[in-house]
Amino acid sequence: MINNLCKEAYITAKSKGWHDEPKETGTILSLIHSEVSEALEADRKGNQENFAEELADVCIRVFDLCGSRGIDLEAAISKKMEFNKTRSYKHGGKKY
Repeated sequence: MINNLCKEAYITAKSKGWHDEPKETGTILSLIHSEVSEALEADRKGNQENFAEELADVCIRVFDLCGSRGIDLEAAISKKMEFNKTRSYKHGGKKY
């Protein structure tokens, strides 16, 4: 399911001209980050509808990146979730 969304996000973005020129990984990650920032602002304003929409934009940008690079995001998520189950309570000694 997730990999299908990656493929669809990439196909849509490509059809709208967003892949006409190659972009550096840093630029793409910055665009993902900007969507996260927009979600933060929506949450700070108490706008839950826009918050959900911005989170969707985060996912769509990640899906597009994975679709364009042939990354098996579904497998990567499953693997990471299994690894996280083995971590200690609040691992890393960080406050948050």
